[in-house]
Amino acid sequence: MGNFRYKMAQFMLGRNGFDSFCRGMLMAAMVLIFADIIVPGKFLQTIGLVLMLYAYFRAFSRNTARRYAENTWYVTSIATPFRSYMNRDHKNYRYFKCPSCGQMLRAPKGRGHIRVTCSRCHNTFEKKV
Repeated sequence: MGNFRYKMAQFMLGRNGFDSFCRGMLMAAMVLIFADIIVPGKFLQTIGLVLMLYAYFRAFSRNTARRYAENTWYVTSIATPFRSYMNRDHKNYRYFKCPSCGQMLRAPKGRGHIRVTCSRCHNTFEKKV
């Protein structure tokens, strides 16, 4: 068993492996493949299989700079905003962006018109919450 691990480790040297983008694509592929059971036709299954093949291509690719850039794009533009959106408390707070710098801010709901000062750029503006 140790010899197999050594050979796999040697094979994966210089390769990217399964990063966040690969795992996200594999989850999306599985959802599409299982959604094909509900929706007639093979369209969703085909898209799912293509996503799965591309995820494995990324995992075994030796172009680590390109794969790192793709993973960074995925984490900053899709995974982190989605995860932070899912964890927000929308019942008690209203979330909005600063018009000057784009910093995400929150204010308690039910306060009416309030004056908000951005914590990053110190821009002051009014918002209804």
